[in-house]
Amino acid sequence: MFLTNILLKKAKSKHVMVLLQSVVSGHKVTHIRERLAEKAEIIRYDPYLNMECVYKEFKKIRSV
Repeated sequence: MFLTNILLKKAKSKHVMVLLQSVVSGHKVTHIRERLAEKAEIIRYDPYLNMECVYKEFKKIRSV
């Protein structure tokens, strides 16, 4: 193992892009949260229902 590989390691990013899914209709949106924060759970407008509902984190997509 070369010394350059150790010195040039990529640092982890501070934020993560996650996919949120509506609890009621299944509509999905993306959201950016901090890596160390708890799983995202927010209230957003759902276009399928024409009202606000709860969106829960479905899966992580990538680091930002």
